[in-house]
Amino acid sequence: MLTAILLTIWAIVCIFDILGPTVIMGFRPLIAGTGAGIIVGDVNLGMAIGATLELAALGVYTYGGATIPDYQTGAIIGTALAAAGTGDLAAKAAVGLTIGLPAAILLASLDPIGRFLPTFWIHRADGYAAEGNSGGLTLMHWTAFIPWAAVRAVPTFLAALAGTTAGVQSLQNDIPKWFVDGMTLTGAILPAVGFAMLLKIMPVGRYWYMLLIGFVLFSYLKVPLLGIALFGVAIAFMFVTLKPRAAVGPSAPAAPAAPASGEAV
Repeated sequence: MLTAILLTIWAIVCIFDILGPTVIMGFRPLIAGTGAGIIVGDVNLGMAIGATLELAALGVYTYGGATIPDYQTGAIIGTALAAAGTGDLAAKAAVGLTIGLPAAILLASLDPIGRFLPTFWIHRADGYAAEGNSGGLTLMHWTAFIPWAAVRAVPTFLAALAGTTAGVQSLQNDIPKWFVDGMTLTGAILPAVGFAMLLKIMPVGRYWYMLLIGFVLFSYLKVPLLGIALFGVAIAFMFVTLKPRAAVGPSAPAAPAAPASGEAV
């Protein structure tokens, strides 16, 4: 019960982090999965599931209020249920993806509910604003978050509460091997799909040489991915720092020099 409550609170924190001031990037699947791994006592499992879903979510963004798969909550649910399974890290991660990925897609159907219900709070807040009731306006501002949290907290709590060791092991045994193998393959393909979607919206044609540098580092110099990422951060800082800055707007005229002492004005 305590684990289910903690996971539910963590799911609420993760969605609040994207709606409020972003502090811990909890809305990213990697952070959400890692936090869930800490709660269930298996950090490596949470990071493995979260990282896989993070790579799948790299090129997916909610433009104009569009609904996308709820990858961060899927990472939490997948980690919570996979932790009760058996086998090594790879076997548990496969079970976590088997549960987490469909959960992320199904939870997308609840997202419009979480977006729609705050409309009632908004209309009530309009009334308080017209009355000059700042206390009521503040109350509406904070409680309008409830629907956003509920559509993620309730499924997380029910899944974590139902995820007993015996139940998950039974589910793990009942899942056909071909399905687990298929989800494992999907987990391997998803990062490539995520990167492809991300590259689609990036100016690759203009900065193609950056991809070439990364390819050489990985394929020929055998640099780990973390090293390539740090190398990319360094190049980005150099690029931004050394790039000439264009003047914004017309140059202001120089102020006239002050007359010398004793000179007629």
